[in-house]
Amino acid sequence: MITREPVLSEPPDSFFAKLGFAFIKLWQHLGRSCLITWKAFLNMRFMFAKRTRQEILVQMYVGGIKSLGVLTIVALFTGMIFALQLGLELKRYGQEAEIGGGVALVMLREMGPFMAALIVSASYGSSVAAQLGTMTVAEEVAALEIMAIDPIKFLVMPRLVAMLVMMPLLAFYTDIMAIVGGAIVGRSQLDVSFEPYFANVFFWAQNKDLYVSLFKALVFGVILNTVACYQGLICKGGAVGVGLATRKTVVVTFVLVLVMGFMMTRLFYG
Repeated sequence: MITREPVLSEPPDSFFAKLGFAFIKLWQHLGRSCLITWKAFLNMRFMFAKRTRQEILVQMYVGGIKSLGVLTIVALFTGMIFALQLGLELKRYGQEAEIGGGVALVMLREMGPFMAALIVSASYGSSVAAQLGTMTVAEEVAALEIMAIDPIKFLVMPRLVAMLVMMPLLAFYTDIMAIVGGAIVGRSQLDVSFEPYFANVFFWAQNKDLYVSLFKALVFGVILNTVACYQGLICKGGAVGVGLATRKTVVVTFVLVLVMGFMMTRLFYG
């Protein structure tokens, strides 16, 4: 159940009591959010139902297609910045043609899925938290439970499936756009033609880098959906609570993406 009776207890009155209380609340939030995502995974067997298919397509459009504009601009200019900074240094040694490999490795191993996750979190994750938060404070989620409709199946699972499909695609698109941006800078600013640029891209980038990039994007999609849906479902306090849930979604997602990105990089390349 999402709706629960408030737990009445005395507020902590000392530093260590407050610290312990905060630690317990942290693990409660972590456990409940993981439980929601686990239930959403279990309900994925219903994803091919007609109504669920339609909702998944809507969420894929809102979370993926509508993010392509800002993602294209950010990816292009990120690749251009990387290529220019790297090329200016390599040009001192006559190796500016190697910028293709450098841009490809940086984007595939780390920045591609990372940037896609941050942009989608800021655009789509915040909107999910606001939407579910509004439904929660308006007691629409409680109404679903009264009608014996599982909110996890009805609200969370379609958004989880949409993110599992779209995040790897968006990360791959980000990688491609950044590499293209680097090629434009290489050709216009560093006198590196397209042929040696892309030859270095394919020489240095390996299949493992692409697989790791897609896997990171998959994990980031789960994190994004978990945080956004959980913050929306525990929202309270009216319009102020909805705004707070939206802010928490973006902040917590950013932190978790940074931490998990480092841990996965350490795991695969350590």
